[in-house]
Amino acid sequence: MDGPMIEARNLEKRFTVRRHREGAFGAMRSLVDRGGNEVSAVKDVSFSINRGEMVGYIGPNGAGKSTTIKMLTGILVPSSGEATVAGFTPRESRKQLAQQIGVVFGQRTQLWWDLALADSLELLRHMYRVPEKRFRENLNRARELLVLDDFMHTPVRQLSLGQRMRGDLAAALLHDPKILYLDEPTIGLDIVAKARIREFLAALNRETHVTVLLTTHDLADIEQLCRRIIVIDRGQVVYDGELGALRNRFGGKRHVILDFDQDPGDAISTLAGNNLEIVDHNGPRVRVAFDRETTSTPRVLALASHHGTVRDVSIEEPAIEDVIRQMYEGPDSQHP
Repeated sequence: MDGPMIEARNLEKRFTVRRHREGAFGAMRSLVDRGGNEVSAVKDVSFSINRGEMVGYIGPNGAGKSTTIKMLTGILVPSSGEATVAGFTPRESRKQLAQQIGVVFGQRTQLWWDLALADSLELLRHMYRVPEKRFRENLNRARELLVLDDFMHTPVRQLSLGQRMRGDLAAALLHDPKILYLDEPTIGLDIVAKARIREFLAALNRETHVTVLLTTHDLADIEQLCRRIIVIDRGQVVYDGELGALRNRFGGKRHVILDFDQDPGDAISTLAGNNLEIVDHNGPRVRVAFDRETTSTPRVLALASHHGTVRDVSIEEPAIEDVIRQMYEGPDSQHP
């Protein structure tokens, strides 16, 4: 299709929260007031995602992430604004859209607890009306990349969380969706299981160009999978751009580790007078912090060369958790 795979235009979703008042029997009973307060879960959200992009959609609890996803899948109808997904309007074409999207929720499953994983996947094949040849090809790819064979015939209720998540990913991809919505796909998983799922998603995107919208609180998922992130808070988009640009804007100081051929001695402390900070000095290794807006790595190296021969250098970017925290707490932020 031409144009974006996912497009949100001024999406809003408002809910009415009913007021409760005490009934005739006090605390034993309450009556629902006909009135209520209107709450905006999503306010004027707009973004566009092209085919093959992997985009992180992040924000604190209650920011509006899940509400946005539900509007994009057709589960919820927007109060105002429009969305187009794979050429369809979700609220008008839910059945047609279901054939174009895959959805994985980390805390819920689309598999049947009492069936073996293989039987659950076979049942889903019939629900999606996936041709036998296409189903076998997709299943074989998932079995290989997700390493499913060891538990294909195990009832879903007996699977570990990591195994079930891999099964849910396979289920979401049986019908070759053009778009994959992932909501906390690595929640509760150990390091090995997380790594396997991230590797699978990266390979899948590389090979099939599936479009991925990922919501997660594990920012390592974002760092390893997404170049672009959309940050939402209190129902509004507060950042939409590349992860690198977010680091440049909110990342604070960059660290450079300098390995000299020998200990530069106390003279290295003079670097601190050049908008640099000596974070650590341990023999020939010196860690320097600097503001990326006023100083560059080449300048740090040039200044350091006056104190000895630098045989190795490495740069440490701020952790994405620190970047997001700075975004909400920094001086140019409107957040408390």
